[in-house]
Amino acid sequence: MKRILLAEDEEVLRMLVVDTLEDEDYVVDEAADGMEAVQLLKHRTYDLIILDYMMPGYTGLEIIEKIQSSEIQAQGKILMLSAKSQQFEQERILEAGADYFMAKPFSPLKLIEKIEVILHEAESIHF
Repeated sequence: MKRILLAEDEEVLRMLVVDTLEDEDYVVDEAADGMEAVQLLKHRTYDLIILDYMMPGYTGLEIIEKIQSSEIQAQGKILMLSAKSQQFEQERILEAGADYFMAKPFSPLKLIEKIEVILHEAESIHF
């Protein structure tokens, strides 16, 4: 089973995404803010990390910086969610170290499709 960390401060969206992922048989840990996400990342590795761009505690970009600085152990792929969908914002997010970007709002089905592509690509690289 694939383990996913979802760090999202909007409670309703977080609950919707967690329910959707669990319906697809993913194991999901959730964080309501950046500080909670960092604590989870220090104690467990994930196949996929889904980060909200703007969160209290640490932003998605600050969490990526912590992963890259080895403050947090190596992790799987990173998908950044953001309402800031302008091209320059997407480029900034990807240049900072996110592997993928998805604009808010999104449909849960589109998110599942994206996650399946990401995890399939990750498996293909390892074999």
